[in-house]
Amino acid sequence: MDFTQFVQQAHALEDEIIALRRDFHRHPELGFQEHRTAGVVTTEMENLDLEVRTKIAETGVMALMVGERPGPTVLIRFDMDALPVQEETGAPYASIHDGVMHACGHDGHTAVGIAVAKLLHEHRANLPGKVKFVFQPAEEGLGGAERMVAEGVLENPKPDYSLSMHLWNDKPLGWIGITSGPAMAGAEKFKIEIRGEGGHGAAPHRAVDPVLAAAQITTTLQSIVSRNVDPRESAVVSVTQFQAGEAFNVIPSHATLHGTIRTFIPEVRELVLQRVEEVSRGVATAMGAAAQVEFTRLTPPVVNDRAIAAKLHTLVESMFPEATIDSNEITMGSEDMAFFMGGIPSSYLFIGSSNASRSLDAPHHNPRFDFDEGALPLASSIMAASVWSLLEAS
Repeated sequence: MDFTQFVQQAHALEDEIIALRRDFHRHPELGFQEHRTAGVVTTEMENLDLEVRTKIAETGVMALMVGERPGPTVLIRFDMDALPVQEETGAPYASIHDGVMHACGHDGHTAVGIAVAKLLHEHRANLPGKVKFVFQPAEEGLGGAERMVAEGVLENPKPDYSLSMHLWNDKPLGWIGITSGPAMAGAEKFKIEIRGEGGHGAAPHRAVDPVLAAAQITTTLQSIVSRNVDPRESAVVSVTQFQAGEAFNVIPSHATLHGTIRTFIPEVRELVLQRVEEVSRGVATAMGAAAQVEFTRLTPPVVNDRAIAAKLHTLVESMFPEATIDSNEITMGSEDMAFFMGGIPSSYLFIGSSNASRSLDAPHHNPRFDFDEGALPLASSIMAASVWSLLEAS
C-alpha cells in the first residue's frame, strides 16, 4: 500500500470533513445525550454498508468493516461528547445550545472517524482484516468507555490492536505526538468529609472548626508529591472544591473537599492514595475533628505499546517528512481510551491543531477553544494509514 494515497484522498474529502465537524460543533451534546450525533454517525456508517450496532452505553455506535482479505482486527475509537461550557468563540458555526460546547475537539474527532471509514472503504477489496469503528459517548469523566467495554465492544471479534487520537491545541498544526510508553495519566477523584462541632463565629473555643481543619488538610496534601513521591516519578494531587458553611457568623459542623489525583505507575498511585487518607485523617484528628475519605477511580493511564509507537513513527515520517514527530509527549490529563487498550497492543496519537496566527490556540476546555481545521484531513489520513499498517503487518 502506498500510504500517500490516504493523504491525497483525505484532502479530496476536506470540505466534507469540515462540514461534518461544523455541524457537530453547532449541535453539541453532553455525555450519554449524544442522540443527534450518534444518528449522524449511524447514517454515515450504514451508507458504507457496514455492520452497525447502536445504543451501546446509551448513545454509543460501533460499526464493523470486513475486508475482502483475511487478517487481524483493529479497533479505532473516536469520542463524541461535548462539555458544559458557554461558548465564546464567535465562530459562524458556534454552538446553538446555551451552556454546552465542543471545547475539547470531540466534534473534530467524530468527523475524522467518519472520514477514516470512508478512506478505508475505498480500498475495502484489498483490506486485510477487520476494522471496528467505535464512536464513544461520555468521555469527559462520565465513564463512557468502561460502559461500552462492559456491553461487549471488545468481543465478537476481539481486537488485536486498538488506536485512537486527540486533536491537540497544546501544539501547532504540523506537530504529531506518538509517545513511546506512558502518554496520559490515570485519574481518580476524591471526596474528603471533615466533621467538627458547629458553634458561634464569635466563640470558636466552644466549637471544633472543620473549615480550619479542611484548610490545613488542603495545604498539607500538597506535601505528598513534593515529599513522598520519588522526584523521578510523576504525580498530581489537586484540591479543586472547598465547601463549607452557609452563614457569616456560624462555624459549620462539617466541610467537604473534592479533588483529583493523577499518576502513571501503580506503585505511585497506591502510595498517593494511602498518603491522602493518612494526611486527611491525621490532620483532622490533630485539630479535634474527624475525616472520611472516599476515592473513585476514573481511568487507568494510557500507555502506548512501544513497538507499535515506533512503527507508527516511521509510517508518519514517511507520509509527512516535513512534520515534527514527537516521541515524548506526556500529559497528566487523563483519557478513558485506556479501557479499550488494556491487554491489547495499542497506540494513542496527538495531532497538533493550534494556529496562533489565526487566534486558534485557546486551551482545551476553554470557552474560546477552536482549532485549525487543516488538522482534520491530516488526522484522517494518519489514522487510516495507521489502521492499514497494523492490519498489513500481521
